[in-house]
Amino acid sequence: MDKQSITGLILIFGILVLFWWINAPNEEQQKKWQQYHDSVRREEIAQSDSLARIAAQQAESKQTADTASVDKSALYGSIENAIEGEKQFYTIENNLIKLTISSQGGRIYAAELKEYKTFKQTPLILFDGEQNRFGFPFNHNNRVFHTNDLFFKAVNPTADGIDMVVEAGDGRLVYSYKIQKDSYMVDFSIKSENLKNVFSINTPTIDLEWKMKMPVQEKGRSMEVQNSGVYYRFHQSDVDWLNASKQTQEDIRTKLDWIAFKDQFFSSILIAKNPFAGASVASAPYMEGNDETLRDVDAKMGVPFDFQQSQSADFNFFFGPNYFYTLNQYKDLELTRLIPLGWGIFGWINRIMVIPVFKFLEGFIGNYGLIILILTILIKLILFPFTYKSYLSTAKMKVLKPEIDEINNRIPKDKAMERQQATMALYKKAGVNPMGGCLPMLLQMPILFAMFRFFPASIELRHEAFLWADDLSAYDSIFNLPFTIPLYGDHVSLFCLLMAAANIISTRMNAEMTNTNSQMPGMKTMMYMMPVMFLVFFNSYASGLSYYYFVSTVITIGQTIVIRRFVDEKAILMQIKANQKKPVKKSKFAQRLEEMARQQQQLKKK
Repeated sequence: MDKQSITGLILIFGILVLFWWINAPNEEQQKKWQQYHDSVRREEIAQSDSLARIAAQQAESKQTADTASVDKSALYGSIENAIEGEKQFYTIENNLIKLTISSQGGRIYAAELKEYKTFKQTPLILFDGEQNRFGFPFNHNNRVFHTNDLFFKAVNPTADGIDMVVEAGDGRLVYSYKIQKDSYMVDFSIKSENLKNVFSINTPTIDLEWKMKMPVQEKGRSMEVQNSGVYYRFHQSDVDWLNASKQTQEDIRTKLDWIAFKDQFFSSILIAKNPFAGASVASAPYMEGNDETLRDVDAKMGVPFDFQQSQSADFNFFFGPNYFYTLNQYKDLELTRLIPLGWGIFGWINRIMVIPVFKFLEGFIGNYGLIILILTILIKLILFPFTYKSYLSTAKMKVLKPEIDEINNRIPKDKAMERQQATMALYKKAGVNPMGGCLPMLLQMPILFAMFRFFPASIELRHEAFLWADDLSAYDSIFNLPFTIPLYGDHVSLFCLLMAAANIISTRMNAEMTNTNSQMPGMKTMMYMMPVMFLVFFNSYASGLSYYYFVSTVITIGQTIVIRRFVDEKAILMQIKANQKKPVKKSKFAQRLEEMARQQQQLKKK
């Protein structure tokens, strides 16, 4: 690895550290988060019991009218029978998911994925409980109500479907659920029948509200926070998301196809058959210390709906894993964008090369540690010709070092341009390309960054054990510290230690090869800082990523040792000497430049 490659790596890592530092929440932001969560909790308490608010309105009406009692029908009108009731739960399911439907609100109360467990080996439930809300507000009898507080009746319940109905006078509101066979998709519709005199809404849209407390599912909380949040897709266009690391709210005034509450490896998605008219979305992560809840997420979506006529609005819920081939079944919706595989060339490498190779090897090998090893070997074999060429370029630079030192001693430092020209002339005469060592690094960098995005987002590695690591998608801890070290964490990752040690050995070998220690003494410290920064930065990352970097570096060390045995530096020096004796053939471009310079000199003389 030459000086340019090392400098590039240092700059790239510095950019990553700077990006992390800029986005790290400060004390003021943390206070805002806490204020936000407090306000959310207050709102939940205020909304948790609609009957209490209605009772207060009733008491106020009693005082105003100075009467002993008020008829319920005067307060609630046609929805009187839906105000009070007994909370009941109904279950619909298939072989993949299990949904619990509550009579209060007629909403999905809980969603369980049957084939998955949390890191604590408990059933994986995407959401559960009264703190989650779904429905829309409406005006009736000069009061504001919310469908989440109404009591629905179950009609036509089956094993995989159910209708939840609110009757109001001659009309009714129906929520219909139907789980598709062998799928994570759920058909959902909102139907109105003769409700034009019951539901009074000033606009031909309803504000469909969906709020959720996202539970902690994974071992590595920091990685789960970074890879979770609110995602949405503009109508037949790009996918965007809210900043995952801080409290964020955004009002979207354009049409949307879907809105997703995404965890690191699982998503709850509401898909509109007809686009949402717009939405207001918000997300706020919880600070460290809350072991149950990851973040608060909510969305308020504009749904075209006119109660002046009987109609329906059709949707789909998706409750399932962020598995590439599962989401890729719905190509028109671009649900695969929920998986953070990287932008540009990094994402294409993961989609075209890494994921298909993983899928292919899964058919033959059941151990993902071995799959990562084979994948690393394949990548190294593909890059080996470029690695070999890079080593030859470095070897040529090494044997030319005495002549470069002679140029530096002969030409003073204040004549930097003249020194550079003399050095480049030497390279050209010797047939050496000083940038030849950069090509393998340029080819490897997209792969390194693609892997950096792939491993933390790959559900294939979730809960897959290898050697001492019990989960390749999370950090491997061989020792838990009784305290937390800033940036490093509260544990020691062995794969991360091995990766750092391998990088130190590789750095030392490259320093010996390029004589960096004698040529640029300050570079020595910078080179050894990289493994230390990797040790800090990757300690809480997916152990599969540290394992890949460790194996990749060990293979590079092995390739370097083998190449050294077959490359004769004396023969290289003899070849360079032979090249120096040959006349340098000038290109036509160089000839034109010299001719232009000669003409300019003649003009100056005249």
